Amino acid sequence: MYDIIVVGAGPAGLTAALYARRAEKSVLLIERSTFGGQMTYSPKIENYPGYVSLSGNELADKMVEQVLEQGAEVEMDTVTEIRDEGDVKRVICEGGEFEARAVILATGVKHRMLGLAGEHELVGHGISFCAVCDGAFYRDMTVAVIGGGNSALQEAILLSEGCRKVYVIQNLDTFTGEASLVNRLRGKDNVELIMGTVVTDLVSDGELRAIRLRSNNGREDELAVDGMFIAIGLIPNNAPFSALADLNDYGYFASDETCVTKTAGIFVAGDCRSKTIRQVTTATADGASAALAACRYLEA
Repeated sequence: MYDIIVVGAGPAGLTAALYARRAEKSVLLIERSTFGGQMTYSPKIENYPGYVSLSGNELADKMVEQVLEQGAEVEMDTVTEIRDEGDVKRVICEGGEFEARAVILATGVKHRMLGLAGEHELVGHGISFCAVCDGAFYRDMTVAVIGGGNSALQEAILLSEGCRKVYVIQNLDTFTGEASLVNRLRGKDNVELIMGTVVTDLVSDGELRAIRLRSNNGREDELAVDGMFIAIGLIPNNAPFSALADLNDYGYFASDETCVTKTAGIFVAGDCRSKTIRQVTTATADGASAALAACRYLEA
C-alpha cells in the first residue's frame, strides 16, 4: 500500500512525486511510455527557469534523477482502470495491481498528427507543435502552420513576428478560428493563407526540407520549408478515468487550479486538466498543487 500513486511521468507527474516524497509520503510513479511526456519532443527549451538552454530529454532526465534520489518508486506499465474503494484506491495495470490511499492523474495529452510517413521521426527535426517553445529557432526562416482553428492562427501570428515567411495551410475552405485572428494574418506581408489544401508528403534528409500539398481541386504543389508546426488539436488520455473525475466537452479533466476532483482522494495535474496555457512551467505548478492537496487529504 502506497500513500500516493502518480499516473504519468511528464513534468506534472514528476513534480507531484517530488513534492509528495518531500512530504515523506510513499510514492509509486507509473509511466506507460516516455519519462518527460511531450517536452521530450522539444530539441531545445529556453523558457524553463534556471536553464539558459537544454533539450526536453535533458530536462526530463534531471527531473527523473531528482525524483529517484528522493526515494520514489517507478513502474513501467499502462494503467487501464482505477477503482475507488473508499480509503483505498486500486490501480489496475496491464501487468498487475497496486493500492494507494490517494492517486494523482497526470495522464497528459498527445498531439494530433497528420498521419504521414516519417512524421514521428521528424518531430524535433523540423516538425514542432509549439511556437512559444520552438519559434525562436526558426527566426528569419520559412515555416508552415497546419490548421485553421484559434490555436493554429495564434501560432502563425507569433511565428510571423520572427520568421521570413509563414504559410498557413487549412484543409477546409474557411478558417474555424476567430475572424479577428484571420484578419490580423491577412494584414501581414510575410504570411500566405492556403485554403482547401492538405499535406500529402514530407521531404526530408533527416531534417524536414519541404512539404507536398494537394488542393481540393486536385492541384499538387511542393513548398520548401525549414519547419512545420502542426496545430490540429490535442487528445487527452482521460477516458478510462471519467467515472472518477468529470471531463469537459473536449475530454479534459474539469478541475481548476486546486487539482481536486469529485472523488475524494483522486487529484489531477498537468496538460490533462482544463486550462488556458499548457507549458512545462504550468505542468510543474499543477504537480506541486496536486501533491500538496493529496498530502492534506491524507493528513485530514
